[in-house]
Amino acid sequence: MLFTCPNAAARGGGPRGGRRDLCVDIHCHVHVPAADAMVRHVMTPDREPSARFSNALSRETNRAQMANVHACLTSVEQRLRDMDKMGVDVQAISPSPFHFMYWLEPELAARTSRTVNEHLAGIVQAHPDRFVALGHVPLQAPDAAAAELVYCVERLGFRGCEIGTNVVGAEVSRGRDQFWKTAQDLDVVVFMHPNGFTQGDRLTDHYFTNVIGNPLETTVAIGHLVFDGVLERFPKLKIVAAHGGGYVAHYPARMDHVWSARIDARTVLRKRPRQSLAKLYFDTIVFDREQLKHLVNLWGADHVLVGTDYPYDMGMYDPRGFVDGAAFLSAADKAKIKGLNAAKLLKLSARARKR
Repeated sequence: MLFTCPNAAARGGGPRGGRRDLCVDIHCHVHVPAADAMVRHVMTPDREPSARFSNALSRETNRAQMANVHACLTSVEQRLRDMDKMGVDVQAISPSPFHFMYWLEPELAARTSRTVNEHLAGIVQAHPDRFVALGHVPLQAPDAAAAELVYCVERLGFRGCEIGTNVVGAEVSRGRDQFWKTAQDLDVVVFMHPNGFTQGDRLTDHYFTNVIGNPLETTVAIGHLVFDGVLERFPKLKIVAAHGGGYVAHYPARMDHVWSARIDARTVLRKRPRQSLAKLYFDTIVFDREQLKHLVNLWGADHVLVGTDYPYDMGMYDPRGFVDGAAFLSAADKAKIKGLNAAKLLKLSARARKR
């Protein structure tokens, strides 16, 4: 059950009776119960920051939400109906962030990743015109993560992978160059998604662990990717940052200033941070067209892609209406954001479905 789908359904997802712009959702999740079963014996509620730093009301609200959206996360038929209501032609499905589980020991992590990926592959195989997949990799074991990414791309036909923003508090920018090199060599998307902020003691109320913590976590992760030089060492990476890139996408000038003002900010990075940031891509889950305008003005319409965060309550479920209602965008830029940018990154046909 979509939280705001009635509005999207009323709009019909766009004009009927002819061709329309392609709409590709870069940010949507699938849950795999078989993977849950594999880790149930070691799973505790406080393993992830999103749960550890939530108060009792937030935890109860999340339990109710998960019951409400279970069918959306697990039923392909329900998902297809909802995609049609939203006017989404193709979803780039990725695992629920609850599947990251970077605290697992490497052998179990590798088996869990494979289970998730085989499940995603089955969805794509059944509906190849509606889905592509971004797989799961065991990032706590960088060599295994690189190997699983190769398997996902070369054996399963995936278009990339989804990763978290830290590995049990360790930065994804450190000690994982083999993974980043593999992603660049394969020329595939890495979709970066947070799951709460690791230092979230002050974020337990008001669902701040998500509202503030998620974009803050993404900001810290991207900051390290930039200042630790990952985007200079691997300049052809195709990283998509969730939730409009967090805060870093909207405040690059401070990074440029510290790089020029302080030697301790230039220990690795050779060029201005903005040059690395400009290589990133950002989804549209910013809830306000002024924020969308800011993203486009800073990074260009070529670097912004539609996302919904399906099926969670912090999602946006009228992706076409949100973009089409942006008067500051040209028709060409609207088409890019709705689907052409994603089609290029994911190597899709840019042909829209007929309604």
